[in-house]
Amino acid sequence: MNLARFYLIVDSAAWMERLLPHGVKLVQLRAKGLETNAWRAEIMAAQSLCRRHGAQLIVNDAWELALEVGCDFVHLGQEDVDQADLAALKHAKVKLGLSTHNEAELERALAASPDYIALGPIYPTILKKMPWAPQGLERISAWKQRMGDIPLVAIGGFTPERAAGAFAAGADSIAVVTDVTLNAEPEARVAHWLEVTRA
Repeated sequence: MNLARFYLIVDSAAWMERLLPHGVKLVQLRAKGLETNAWRAEIMAAQSLCRRHGAQLIVNDAWELALEVGCDFVHLGQEDVDQADLAALKHAKVKLGLSTHNEAELERALAASPDYIALGPIYPTILKKMPWAPQGLERISAWKQRMGDIPLVAIGGFTPERAAGAFAAGADSIAVVTDVTLNAEPEARVAHWLEVTRA
C-alpha cells in the first residue's frame, strides 16, 4: 500500500480540526488516559473530520473501539499486540500498523503481516522516555531490506531538515508529533512539512 510521506500524530480531534485543512492526508489519533466514552467520542469526531478532508485516520491502541465505530486502520505498540484480536481486525478488513524497536520486535511484526511497520526512535525524542537508544539512519536501511514491500514509517526526533536523510535511507513515511504540536506556529510547520515531503 502507499502511505502519505508525512504522517501526523496528534492527541485530539481538536488538533485535526486545526491541521487537516492544510493538506494532511495521514493522521493518527493517539490519546492516552481517556475513559471509554471520551475515547469513543474523540475517535468519532476524528473520523468525521478525516472523511471531510479526505485524510486517512489511524487509531492508536483502541482496536475494539475502532472496530465498533467502523474505523479502517489501527496502530498497535508491541505491548498491545498480545491483547488485540488480530484475526477480528483482519476479518473486518482493518489495516494494521505496528511499532518496532529491535530485531525481535521486527520478527514479530513481520509474522503479523501488517500494512506498515514503524521504527523508532530514529533520533533522540522528548515525546516519551524510551528504553532504546536512537536507531539512526542505518537501521532504517537494514529494516527496509528485511521488510521488502511493507512500508516503513520512521519516527522519533524528526525535523523537516532530517526528512531527506530518512527517505534516502529507505523510509516510506515520516511520523511527526512534537515538532508540530510544540511548535509556536503548528499550521505553518505542517505546511513546511508537506512541502518537504512532497518531493
